[in-house]
Amino acid sequence: MQQQPQTDMVSLAKFLEPVSRCFTPDVAQEILKLSADPAMQERLDELADKSTDGTLSDEERVEYQTYVHAIDFISILQAQARQLLKLHDPTDGASH
Repeated sequence: MQQQPQTDMVSLAKFLEPVSRCFTPDVAQEILKLSADPAMQERLDELADKSTDGTLSDEERVEYQTYVHAIDFISILQAQARQLLKLHDPTDGASH
């Protein structure tokens, strides 16, 4: 069962590839700035602690899983944004 999250991430990355082809360097920079606001981060931390302790309610588990999926989604977009920016880096010999 350890392979499932990795497989899900690979599938999601493939699914999002057409989206990343729409990135410009400016859009990629903005994607890299995405992060949870302080209140959201506090809630995530609270749910993560409860998950670790095994004390999440069913409702909290659904909420936490939703956040985790959203974080995965954003993380993939950010990785794709970094890749685009690396290709467009004027100090990199591979720039176009």
